Amino acid sequence: MKILVACEFSGKVRDAFIAQGHDAMSCDFLPSEGVHRDRHYQGSVLTLMPSKAWDMLIAFPPCTYLCSSGLHWNKRVEGRQAKTDDALKFVSTLLNADIPMIALENPIGCISTQIRKPDQMIQPYEFGDDASKRTCLWLKGLPKLEPTERISGRMVNGKERWSNQTDSGQNKLAPSETRAKERSTTYDGIANAMANQWGKLHPLELIRR
Repeated sequence: MKILVACEFSGKVRDAFIAQGHDAMSCDFLPSEGVHRDRHYQGSVLTLMPSKAWDMLIAFPPCTYLCSSGLHWNKRVEGRQAKTDDALKFVSTLLNADIPMIALENPIGCISTQIRKPDQMIQPYEFGDDASKRTCLWLKGLPKLEPTERISGRMVNGKERWSNQTDSGQNKLAPSETRAKERSTTYDGIANAMANQWGKLHPLELIRR
């Protein structure tokens, strides 16, 4: 299949699909990391998306102006609400693309209230990674991801915590120039699950759904 992975610089999902034999390409404004860096377009996904050739779109739009943790700033910082509105328009464009199979990933935020609720919420620890980071999936023509391996966390005062969390449940990553990139990178287990499970599908299967 021809698969477009939007807003991905890490190459995690792109490389996972290529390893399964698919023709996958990532795109982002940042240069690519990962193995198949030659299969990356540095620029806007909107330039590539009009093509009718894509069988699947997997998108990771920036969550800066969409996630719940930052929305309270919209009433305090001039111009920030407009950026949230633009981000929502971008998400809507991705979700309504003329592509048979679409998955869009983002944390809990205003997509749920302004566009529609997610089809699924997943955790890295459900897919073999020792980490907690709840994220949402909006799906079109794709089944929900099936968990592959649950990693148990350590118990702290009766609550489960994972390796990326402090005992109080906060993220361990300290402020730095690379923090945003590290936090936005898809975990290997989730990337592999997408490739292994969705990579077995075919657009013709949509006819039977």
